Amino acid sequence: MDADACPVKQEIIKITRGYGFDVVFVASNAHRKNTPDQGRWVYVDSSKEAADLYIMNHVRVHDVLVTQDIGLASLVLPKKVYAISPRGIAYREESIVTALDYRYVAAKERRRGNYGKGPKPFTNEDRETFSISFDKILSEIAGESE
Repeated sequence: MDADACPVKQEIIKITRGYGFDVVFVASNAHRKNTPDQGRWVYVDSSKEAADLYIMNHVRVHDVLVTQDIGLASLVLPKKVYAISPRGIAYREESIVTALDYRYVAAKERRRGNYGKGPKPFTNEDRETFSISFDKILSEIAGESE
């Protein structure tokens, strides 16, 4: 779990507890908490890609990665890792290229000085969509392991 700025940590803890799965939060030292949430916390260097590199080197088949980072999601999908956004959007190999292309075009526009509105505010509906999608993924994994 890419923990820096993740708005659904409590939902992740609650839902995974129901399945008996372990939760690992990966965060930079800059985001170190004095009283971390439940789960295991791994703190990495504050450099830009340190959390992503840790995740890439430690994810395994059938792990679930919660991340807003489309690039990171695209790197774990070939490893047969589930990837989902905090808004509950499941990243899929068949659609990730389109998402990466969109990200590239948006970055290109920002470099030209054209800034959009930014992401819409995170809502309770987003939280609920995440919870439903995340639970569905964990249920699928639990069913495969029986």
